[in-house]
Amino acid sequence: MEIDGFLTTPRLVFRTWRSDDIELAVGLWGDPDVARMIHAGGPPSREDIAARLAREITTQVEHGIQYWPIFLRETGEHVGCCGLRPYRPAERIHEIGVHLRPAFWRRGLAVEAAQAAIAYAFERLDARALFAGHNPANTASRSMLAKLGFRYTHDELYPPTGLMHPSYLLERPSTS
Repeated sequence: MEIDGFLTTPRLVFRTWRSDDIELAVGLWGDPDVARMIHAGGPPSREDIAARLAREITTQVEHGIQYWPIFLRETGEHVGCCGLRPYRPAERIHEIGVHLRPAFWRRGLAVEAAQAAIAYAFERLDARALFAGHNPANTASRSMLAKLGFRYTHDELYPPTGLMHPSYLLERPSTS
């Protein structure tokens, strides 16, 4: 299945969210295993997910970035999302995030997707650095960030979980 995307990796294709992607969004952010890492109190309601989808679309329109939906190139299956959002725009620091459907965990797809988003941020957006955080219980995310070269900087409150999330920074590689 051919997905019309703007960014590809050997196994993935990225495109932007559309308003008719509600079922994809519900399948991802409404999954209990995904939701337990990014929301306190279980999966969000369909209305909350629709509002999240609308915010992603608005972020793309206003800033040219979002947590883009990602698909397997070979089959077109929706894998999850990976992308960027403004974190400290005046300093050219974006937040990077990856949310995968559980069926695609432990295949190296999160690292592959994040590497593409990192390259996009530094090469196309001239980002100075990338910020990332993760649920303290999410050891897979901690491992992924270490593989990608992020360094721990502090713990930061993440209001949707009510927890202090370990937080990291990846600075733009020097070109000298």
